[in-house]
Amino acid sequence: VQADQQHGDRHAQRRIDVNTVLNAVYQYTIDNNGTLPTSITTTTTEICALTTCAGLIDLGVLTLNEKYLTSIPLEPQKTNANGAGYMIKKSANGRITVDAQFEEQGATISVTR
Repeated sequence: VQADQQHGDRHAQRRIDVNTVLNAVYQYTIDNNGTLPTSITTTTTEICALTTCAGLIDLGVLTLNEKYLTSIPLEPQKTNANGAGYMIKKSANGRITVDAQFEEQGATISVTR
């Protein structure tokens, strides 16, 4: 029962985190005349959690002066030291998708707006 509770807690945290990132991206976009953070690409890529972001998506514009986020949320079971454990991409039409990198009991979390 305790293991199921831990799975549920991590799943709930992932759901909160993907929505938090997505909301911050859209608030940034509103404040910048419809311009998305330039680091977001059309390829699904992990979001950087630190200042060293080689090969990852740097969303530091969201945490600058804690304007949109105080920090990038971290996936509960992340494995990449520099990565947040969450993935992001934009479509050709500018829609943003944020995914939790890990599944829990076969459930994936992905939000597109």
